[in-house]
Amino acid sequence: MKRIIPALTMTVMTVFSTPLLAEGISASPTQSATDDAIAGKVEAALLFSGQFDTMDIRTDVSKGQVILTGKVNSEVNRTLAQEVAASLDGVVSVENKLDVVKPALLEGDLVTLLHGVRDAQMMSLIRTQLLLESGLSGDDIDVHALRGIVTLTGKVESLTERDLIIAIAKNTDDVVDVKSELSVDS
Repeated sequence: MKRIIPALTMTVMTVFSTPLLAEGISASPTQSATDDAIAGKVEAALLFSGQFDTMDIRTDVSKGQVILTGKVNSEVNRTLAQEVAASLDGVVSVENKLDVVKPALLEGDLVTLLHGVRDAQMMSLIRTQLLLESGLSGDDIDVHALRGIVTLTGKVESLTERDLIIAIAKNTDDVVDVKSELSVDS
């Protein structure tokens, strides 16, 4: 039993010290704390810049040397991330291993898609209201919308009917403007 404890102690010490010796570094608690602080500063700076999804960027720091890995959506953001990290106190160097990955749907495409959905909803609501309104011949009215601007075309029986149709369109949610191309059938 007396021989097992020293042998076990030597084995544990060897196992835990081998990686440190192999890399030729001595891991001091203060260096580790400094590296952790630098990593925190880099991550905070990237987050507060508002340009990055920090969930997609990993920050590793060793002896003040920052390694950025992960993905960004443009070459500009790749360079910006490196510059943000390099500008911080305590950073010795920055190795930028960020990959540029284009998003499947660009922001402009998403905005266009959302406008299209909103326009379709407006057209549907207006058509439904026209069909439900007693005294209107809503079947003869075409409703088109583009970015909140509604265009009404078709024939109506009177000026009163035309004004009512325009009012229904104007009072529909998300309508920005109404253009009437309605003609009065005499």
